Amino acid sequence: MRVLLVYPLFPKTFWSYEKILELIDRKVLLPPLGLVTVAAILPQSWEFRLVDRNIRAVTEEEWAWADLVILSAMIVQKEDLLDQIREAKRHGKRVAVGGPYPTSVPEEALGAGADYMILDEGEITLPMFVEAIARGETSGIYRANGEKPSVTETPVPRYDLLDFSAYDSMSVQFSRGCPFQCEFCDIIVLYGRKPRTKTPQQLLKELDYLYELGWRRGVFMVDDNFIGNKRNVKLLLRELKEWQREHGYPFRFNTEASVDLAQDAEMMELMVECFFDAVFVGVETPDEDSLAMTKKFQNTRDSLTDAIDTITRAGLRVMAGFIIGFDGEKPGAGRRIVEFVERAAIPTTTFAMLQALPNTALWHRLEKEGRLRGRDGNINQTTLMNFVPTRPLEDIAREYVDAFWTIYDPEIFLDRVYRCFLTLGAPRCKPDFKWPQWVEVRALLTVCWRQGVKRHTRWKFWHHFFSILKRNPAVWEHYISVCAHNEHFLEYRQIVRDEIEAQLQEFVAQEPEVRQATPEAIAS
Repeated sequence: MRVLLVYPLFPKTFWSYEKILELIDRKVLLPPLGLVTVAAILPQSWEFRLVDRNIRAVTEEEWAWADLVILSAMIVQKEDLLDQIREAKRHGKRVAVGGPYPTSVPEEALGAGADYMILDEGEITLPMFVEAIARGETSGIYRANGEKPSVTETPVPRYDLLDFSAYDSMSVQFSRGCPFQCEFCDIIVLYGRKPRTKTPQQLLKELDYLYELGWRRGVFMVDDNFIGNKRNVKLLLRELKEWQREHGYPFRFNTEASVDLAQDAEMMELMVECFFDAVFVGVETPDEDSLAMTKKFQNTRDSLTDAIDTITRAGLRVMAGFIIGFDGEKPGAGRRIVEFVERAAIPTTTFAMLQALPNTALWHRLEKEGRLRGRDGNINQTTLMNFVPTRPLEDIAREYVDAFWTIYDPEIFLDRVYRCFLTLGAPRCKPDFKWPQWVEVRALLTVCWRQGVKRHTRWKFWHHFFSILKRNPAVWEHYISVCAHNEHFLEYRQIVRDEIEAQLQEFVAQEPEVRQATPEAIAS
């Protein structure tokens, strides 16, 4: 069996970072971990080729070579997923589809012509699919029916299928699931509220394979809440700490975690000792009423500003996610988010209008209330809300655009990065020395030229840079790399403004009854 694995295109998003990746001659931030894991679970007697369409298109020779095409996608990749299903069928190929988006909305991939739907988690449903293929079945839907697999038997992903030169970081996964109950989140729908973890030996075996293949750059721990099972994570970190030391700290780690990380000093110390240097935290909003409304109670227990400061001082740069448009939200939410981001000195923040993702608790509640505006949900930053909010959507959208524009004003951004790095704890690890590559030197010089010479930020840039060298010299390389993010956001904030305003014009032109929630729906 010759299997062509195809990963659909991402639109331009907060995380696409095209302008930054151009500086270092890379194409994509992260690889398709799901597809290389699928390749590891399927029979190893099969042949595999992988095409990440974010790097290049599928060739005619690859279409001709394949007996079977397998695609996986997140909801933001929907458009290209459906296009690639149709393209595969045009070439006369059998098509199998899986991943988060088809699992949530299987009817759309089926409508585009997919033959096999391998839904839920592949450790359970891929063996069902293989058995069906052996029986000669030409179509089918394979579901786990609520069963969640142990991930302790998940094989090492087929990282050898990837073009390492195209990616900025590699991806590994230690756990699935999250113990919390945020109303808008689809992670707990897809993977459950009981975090399941691999063994430390499994994860280290994956790192051994990456090391053997020659990878020596960043690794993103893609767990949706890395500290969901704190006991098992600490067991991993203690062994990872020794692995990193023995190998000369070849990998710099990032991950995602809930804000209660700030309450666990031991966890933060272990992470920093393993060479973690950044963590994404879902703050969502500084408004406690909105946090309670969406059942994100873990963010209401302590001061969010203090929590961010604690994590930063421990040596972990915080990236934060924010959302505007919660039910009952008071006017000025965008301004309050800007004020919080500035007060907490969070350099980079994802920021979007709330979306009801399929089959989440939010989705079901809004569907019952008759407030869904469409069947789509999206997590891109350039999309209007897909439901009728409790205050005018026009107000929310304009607050959102203004806030995004302000947060990524070049001077405001540089000031915020500077304040963060003045307090950022110094790294505890000393990687083996290696001479910088020319592409890294060129990227550094380009950032210095653009931000320190060409633009009006020049005096601020050099003042902050030399001050960091004097006051917190151990973080200067990390500091410059975050300053480089400005290259992306200068362009991306304009994309956000243009696309939201265009959609808003269309929305305002609709009939008033289409644009407003009924008092009965909101009250219910």
